[in-house]
Amino acid sequence: MSTIDIAVTAPNQIVDAANGVRYAYRRFGAASTDTLPLIMLVHFRGNLDNWDPLLLSALGSGREVITVDNAGVGLSTGLVPPTFTQMARDALSFVDALGLTRIDLLGFSIGGMIAQELTLIRPQLVRRLVLAGTAPRSGHLIHGWINDVQYLANVADNHPEDLLSLFFDVTATSQQAGREFLERRAARREDLDKPASLQARDAQMDAMTEWGIPDPTMLNRLAGITQPVLVANGDNDIMIPTPNSWLLAQHLPNARVRLYPDSGHGFLFQWAEQFAALVHSFLSGAGETKAP
Repeated sequence: MSTIDIAVTAPNQIVDAANGVRYAYRRFGAASTDTLPLIMLVHFRGNLDNWDPLLLSALGSGREVITVDNAGVGLSTGLVPPTFTQMARDALSFVDALGLTRIDLLGFSIGGMIAQELTLIRPQLVRRLVLAGTAPRSGHLIHGWINDVQYLANVADNHPEDLLSLFFDVTATSQQAGREFLERRAARREDLDKPASLQARDAQMDAMTEWGIPDPTMLNRLAGITQPVLVANGDNDIMIPTPNSWLLAQHLPNARVRLYPDSGHGFLFQWAEQFAALVHSFLSGAGETKAP
């Protein structure tokens, strides 16, 4: 059996939430009374099919994993709102619909921005938080993208190959890792998700632009996230510039940072098994017991 089968074959599921949205999600992995489910929030224009099945399967080997199309994305109904705060409230409606009262949370890219808001809105829900390739409100160089990044990220008829430029470094090794990721992602042939709409793209772009409006006082909000936080990124992210990882760590009360070499925004796909191992270690609290 392939190591990615657990993610490639996970069926689409639907749950009706109190906010009127029907959420599409996938739920798989090693459910256990000893671990909490890991909710995963995806990147700009992403859907259920945009995660790396190798990463998902590696994460699912040790715990239950839940990926979701937030309101208005892919197979979920509703419209994408223009702020990450409202997207966070939509994600909370999904969690409530599943009857979950305690979770671990991983947010990638704009998913990490939504995850920050969700944790601030309902801190008692989130035990541990993983912020991957993301930035705080009013972060470094995120009030819109530079022209070439903006063009590739927003092109109406985007192609998988665009991710090689956006998510991976220019080096031969990183580009090869990107091509291998695209092959793994294409392994799912049935029960596919629906691409995010242009409405979703535009609303998410508005939300990110608003999130990046320069106002250093907004960094003070991070003091409200007191949970242990793992901040991770590639060492050359052109979408969410890597210095934002250090900015998060400087303002979060209980954070650690891991940067991966020779990689960009898609570091978690380039280093899928290594990153999954780090997430497992972090979520288990390994090595955190202090000597008396």
